[in-house]
Amino acid sequence: MAELAYLSLGSNMGDREVNLREAIAQLKVIGGLVELSSFYETQPVEVESQPWFLNCVAALKTDKSPRELLKAALSIESGMGRLRLGDKGPRKIDIDLLLFGDQIINEPGLTVPHPALHERRFVLAPLAEIAPAVRHPMLQKTASELLAALGEGQIVRRV
Repeated sequence: MAELAYLSLGSNMGDREVNLREAIAQLKVIGGLVELSSFYETQPVEVESQPWFLNCVAALKTDKSPRELLKAALSIESGMGRLRLGDKGPRKIDIDLLLFGDQIINEPGLTVPHPALHERRFVLAPLAEIAPAVRHPMLQKTASELLAALGEGQIVRRV
């Protein structure tokens, strides 16, 4: 049975828009693209001394399990030349599994919902754009409510 998953995509190396579009095209092969947010230029968080990111969120209808979807996303990253040299550093492409239906998963190598989803404006702004009423299954708040609850901070602007 197909499930609706939300994935966050980001790039801050090379032609960021081309990188996102290439990853989106590859995601379409593994599931049906239901919705795609606008692109957002976003200030880096945690490791601030790096180029700004271009981010978006994709809603994907998939028959894959959460683990299979994560494996496919990691394969796309690898195939596009993503090197995991450091945590939170510059990257050509980054794909994170944010939500998978209303499932809560906490297994080695797989946590759904994404553990930092509710803290990241660069994820919540595009998520709230395409799915304002989608509910965080643990916090029981919508994407719009989570975004509104964020304090001042990271700069995120729709491109």
